Amino acid sequence: MTIVWYCQYVWGMGHLFRSLELARALSGHRVVLVAGGQEVALDLPGHVELVRLPALFMDERFTTLIPGVAGRSVEAIQRERREALAALFERARPEIFIVELYPFGRTAFGFELEPLLAATRGRVRTVCSLRDVLVEKRDPRAYEARVVDALNRWFDLLLIHSDERLLPLDDTFSRVGDIRVPKVYTGFVAPRPDPEKGRELRRDLGLAPGQKLVVASSGGGRAGYRLLKPVLAACRRLQGRRGLRLALFTGPFMAEAEFDDLQAEAGEDLVVQRFTPRFLDYLSAADLSISLAGYNTCMNLLATGVPALVLPYARQREQPLRVERLKPYLPLTVLSEEDLAPERLAPVIESGLQLKPRLGPPPVNLAGAARTARCLENWPDGCPPSA
Repeated sequence: MTIVWYCQYVWGMGHLFRSLELARALSGHRVVLVAGGQEVALDLPGHVELVRLPALFMDERFTTLIPGVAGRSVEAIQRERREALAALFERARPEIFIVELYPFGRTAFGFELEPLLAATRGRVRTVCSLRDVLVEKRDPRAYEARVVDALNRWFDLLLIHSDERLLPLDDTFSRVGDIRVPKVYTGFVAPRPDPEKGRELRRDLGLAPGQKLVVASSGGGRAGYRLLKPVLAACRRLQGRRGLRLALFTGPFMAEAEFDDLQAEAGEDLVVQRFTPRFLDYLSAADLSISLAGYNTCMNLLATGVPALVLPYARQREQPLRVERLKPYLPLTVLSEEDLAPERLAPVIESGLQLKPRLGPPPVNLAGAARTARCLENWPDGCPPSA
């Protein structure tokens, strides 16, 4: 089976890495992962082919398209992307087309998706891949009407990557009952950690017995400086008393000036890097995680059980709602903006280092990747899919 998986990310890396984790689970099939955002180094399994579209970004308000190449117009890039997608479908001839988030989001990319959906309707089974929580819209009634119309017109299946017991789609989308295509809750999507690799990493880092490792991160990095700057200052305050080690990952999209400022304050036990392919191993090795509260980060915390301090992005409901629902299942402390003063943050970190990791299997459904693969594989023509 050939699957084309479209993922347009415009701000962070969460959508891309969740799509890649889902693609990995489809190991018995050919998956063509179409990525349309800023280039990120990816570790691809052999069955996944990466096709990069000419990059388009969006501004901080998610209202205006921005060309990814200086000197090129948005219109020229849009035309090139439409042509590239049409050529890809002619070459790959997929049985299934999976679209990440759209039509619940990424409506600015309807210029290329709507012609493709219209051209392939009836020839290719089309799936919407959706995370757990939707962000607020200025006109909810018009938004939900548009989404329902697009789903019922263009799509054959809606996969919701959430645990229905904790975060049902109804919580952030009131017209679920009007969606006529089959809906399947897959469970959350999270890579499986290997505790032994965490222990190996502690040895590789030369950590003394009992020495504390703090891992700080900010996803893609565009919104991470306001958290990571005070974390670095607070850990510097604690170093003399606690002898702790800080591994700080800014994310590949952090502005160069912000990264350079953090790097200038790094030291032997205060290490600043943009990215690591071993991030899950770091969490398995850590005594404390400090981060924002995006989907992928929260799933990694659930999977590893590491104690955590999280700062939800408060301007939208997505991260606060996710943290509220998941907090009972994690050794978790929620940070506020007031906590970010280094003199206040240092004792919060000390308290976080006293928390015990959660032992045993995660208490929520994290089998989203495997269930997604099973659902697609058990979807014969003419039959409703099931997980």
